[in-house]
Amino acid sequence: MLIMASIRDYNVVEQFNSRLEEIRTKLLDQAMGEVLNDTAAELCQEHRHYMKSVLDTCFKKCKEDETMFDMIHVYKQDLKEKTSSLKKKSAEHLEVVSEIEDKEHHKALLFQRIEKLKKDQARNRELIQSQNKANKDRLKKLNKCKDVFQKHLSLEIRKIQGEKLQFVFRNISRKDPDMVHTFLLQLDAEGVYHIISCDPPLEKMAHLEHRLQETNNFSAFLANVRREFVALHSGAKMA
Repeated sequence: MLIMASIRDYNVVEQFNSRLEEIRTKLLDQAMGEVLNDTAAELCQEHRHYMKSVLDTCFKKCKEDETMFDMIHVYKQDLKEKTSSLKKKSAEHLEVVSEIEDKEHHKALLFQRIEKLKKDQARNRELIQSQNKANKDRLKKLNKCKDVFQKHLSLEIRKIQGEKLQFVFRNISRKDPDMVHTFLLQLDAEGVYHIISCDPPLEKMAHLEHRLQETNNFSAFLANVRREFVALHSGAKMA
């Protein structure tokens, strides 16, 4: 009866329930602790495997990266050398281009000079041909007048090698009519008369030659030369 009364007592029941709750909580804590310990151990084991895998992967990656870095360094060095070589070749190329341009400029100037020389040469050739024709015409006229000169001035005209003419005067000296007095004449490329020699020498021959070049009056020149030859003998006779 006492036991039943005790069980029915509210405080006793409360204490009993509290005690059961403590035991239940303790048992749950123990069970959860064991479960957590097992789970933590598994997690730690998995974590260790994962970290080992990560470290291995990182190590391999580092190895690859290291090789890659070396290759990048080699590439950079090679690129630097190629860039330097390219700059050098570019400078050489510019120098060659400049030299070629200078040569092309000189070549163009040379062609211009050659063309000018060709034109000048052609013009000079035409002038020389024209002058030679004029000289030949003059010589022909002189040859045609030879008989007249020979008859009136006792003058003989001889053609000498090198487009020269020799003028031979006779009947200058009364004592010796056959004594010859001569001078040698030549026409240059420009058609100008030049006295090459005179025998005997005449003091006024240079003056007569100059007058001939100015007036181109050959008949008057011959008459004046003959007059000077005669005067030379007259002066010698008077002396």
